[in-house]
Amino acid sequence: MSWLGAAPTTIPPETTQQALGYPSLFLLVLIGALVPVVPTGALVSSAAVVAFHQTAFSLGLVFLTASLAAFLGDLTLYWLGQRGMRSRNGSRWLAAIRARAPQDRLEQAQTKLAEHGVAVLVLSRLMPAGRIPVMLACLLADWPLRRFARGNLPACLAWAVTYQLIGILGGSLFREPWEGVAAAVALTVLVSAAPSVWRRLRGPARV
Repeated sequence: MSWLGAAPTTIPPETTQQALGYPSLFLLVLIGALVPVVPTGALVSSAAVVAFHQTAFSLGLVFLTASLAAFLGDLTLYWLGQRGMRSRNGSRWLAAIRARAPQDRLEQAQTKLAEHGVAVLVLSRLMPAGRIPVMLACLLADWPLRRFARGNLPACLAWAVTYQLIGILGGSLFREPWEGVAAAVALTVLVSAAPSVWRRLRGPARV
């Protein structure tokens, strides 16, 4: 039998998933960086679960896709914020950043940024609701885009690794990918909600 006659006429399911999954992951993480309502951490963890049941190369692609999308999204949002800072009337993007950075969180971010510099960017990416206040602090400190990019690159890499490890953990605990996805999403939501729940239980700070 010739190899022409034996050539497959269908695309393997894994190839189809990759062709659709990685561009979708990139787009959703990019949008989530610009509009912080998309649960990007849960997306990365879920993608890592599926990749865990495929190949190590798939895990590498998830990491590269997520970190690149987060990095480009942060840079775009920061650039839009800079334009708003320079504009006499501001901009809706700058207004959105300010709205998501309460005054107390902003003051803490400004203090930490003045004390530790670029290292704060890495921590802000790993802390729930920590990214936007630190980004606004960088804008108010008049950081140029290049300086922000240098600090934000390791932050996005660390963020992608962290949520991918959550996905790998979920994938290793369960045989079926959907079970691992459910576990990874639940763990991601728990990690994201823990700080706000703790602040509510603790109540208002005493003077």
